[in-house]
Amino acid sequence: MHPAIVDQTFLPQPERRSRRRVRILLASLGAVLALAATTVWITRGTPIVNLVSDSQMRSSGVYADWAKGEIIVLVRHAERCDRSNNPCLDDPAGITVAGSEAAAQVGNGLQQLGMDNAQVLSSGTVRTQQTAHFMFGKLATSEAWVEQCTKRFAAETLAHKTPDRNLVLVTHSGCIDQLERQLGVPGGERSSGYAEAVFVSVGSNGKPRILGKMNAPQWRKLLATVAQ
Repeated sequence: MHPAIVDQTFLPQPERRSRRRVRILLASLGAVLALAATTVWITRGTPIVNLVSDSQMRSSGVYADWAKGEIIVLVRHAERCDRSNNPCLDDPAGITVAGSEAAAQVGNGLQQLGMDNAQVLSSGTVRTQQTAHFMFGKLATSEAWVEQCTKRFAAETLAHKTPDRNLVLVTHSGCIDQLERQLGVPGGERSSGYAEAVFVSVGSNGKPRILGKMNAPQWRKLLATVAQ
């Protein structure tokens, strides 16, 4: 029998042990490399800062970039009526009473920043339209792409951002998730809360960067602090 096709069963015992050790070593090395690759990916990911104070809003660049019209704010709709036991406003496809109050807090915060140089767009669903209404006291212009949560969402968002004018999108968690994926945000740090706002800055180079996020209670705390 040719030496190249000798079955390992007939190899001397020391040689079989040696080959087994090599296989175990290679398997361990592969696991270490996989863990290292995951660690590097997480390390290189883009963390999202919780903007819980006036100083953080300032240091993150939200105030300065908003004044220059360089901000995109993505706001997830408020609490859904059909996925909550809380009292609904009216339409079961809309938001809850508690959700309307949270939306109003977010809207108050954005209005404190100033809405004269801002465009508001919403998806056409009842829950996003109601959220926008309680944020700003009126319905927002609805566009179909704002609820198309595909890999194209980030590109569509940037394409609809007018230079020197802020853009507020009342949209869905899946759409915000798509944009955060594109910007390298790790899975455990992506936004998911109802009425949560994510601030993205788009400078003159056209490259977006996430400045931070804020939920409704944080807006209320910020406004109370600023009013003091």
